[in-house]
Amino acid sequence: MIGLELGIGLGGAGLGALGACTVWPNCGLFGPVLGRGPRSGRRLYLTFDDGPSPTATAAILDALGAEGVPAAFFMVGEQVRRNPELARRVAGAGHAVGNHTQHHVKLHLKGPSAIAAEIDTAHAVIDATTGVAPRFFRAPHGFRNPFVQAAARRHGYAVCGWTFGVWDTDLPGTDTIRERVRRRLRPGAIILLHDGDGYDAEGDRTQTAAALPGIIADARARGYEFRPLSDLVV
Repeated sequence: MIGLELGIGLGGAGLGALGACTVWPNCGLFGPVLGRGPRSGRRLYLTFDDGPSPTATAAILDALGAEGVPAAFFMVGEQVRRNPELARRVAGAGHAVGNHTQHHVKLHLKGPSAIAAEIDTAHAVIDATTGVAPRFFRAPHGFRNPFVQAAARRHGYAVCGWTFGVWDTDLPGTDTIRERVRRRLRPGAIILLHDGDGYDAEGDRTQTAAALPGIIADARARGYEFRPLSDLVV
């Protein structure tokens, strides 16, 4: 009886851990996840999700270019289809290109066929449009299951989480976005920001674009340097 109760308890704990892992972007239960760079040194890694978009991507690229800062852009396939010139500009500037699914759907409750379609279609669209095959994958909201990891592995992707985000999608104001990033800076941080809206092709991300020069200035004032995400992939 004790053995049975222990088995049930362990089974429940296992299911709980499995469920928690589906919504924790850096959980490694399903396979390796890149959630932070080295804690030694003072390096940071900028990433942008959900674009490209007509409201913010160009301004973000201008700010990055003016300061010589690299970034990674996790692109939604449908946004690439709508804004091909912006997608090509991202790749042409030498920024890392990542896959963020075709339609920005939450994958953790999807089966293998649906997940493969989302990832494979976005890969093909991004590659054909930009001439650059994505090297990275980030699931929308970070929600994953074992089928996600398997589909990403077929493309040789590094699966990425993030160290911190600042809820710039809530449009809290340019100064608030900048301050939230400044407060959370730490060595090796992979910073999650957004240059698009995964659910609205015209979604407003101008606050993030406007905050970016200040974010860069604040980090450099504290002795940080921005490095490409590819530094973290062997």
